[in-house]
Amino acid sequence: MSFYPIQLDKMRNFRYGMKALHLIEKKLGKPIAKIDMENLTMEDAATLIWAGLQHEDKDLTPEKVMDLVDEYSNIPAVMQAMGEAFAAAFGADAPEEDPKNE
Repeated sequence: MSFYPIQLDKMRNFRYGMKALHLIEKKLGKPIAKIDMENLTMEDAATLIWAGLQHEDKDLTPEKVMDLVDEYSNIPAVMQAMGEAFAAAFGADAPEEDPKNE
């Protein structure tokens, strides 16, 4: 499973495995397949971001996510990184590895 980095208060990494997807379904009260990614509320967006970052920070909440985005980044940048990570969870191409890191 790939990690998708995002710079917020520190470098954090999105990861959407089964547990993160379960957290999203539980919090939003519907299956992943029923989430309308084109018409997310800010609360729904924060929930998706939170679930993808929660593996590194168990104290993170959707409300804290909103504060981090507002203070350290911007909505389009975070949503793009989150979207790439979320798509990868369902088989979209993972980012290419940097050959210098091999």
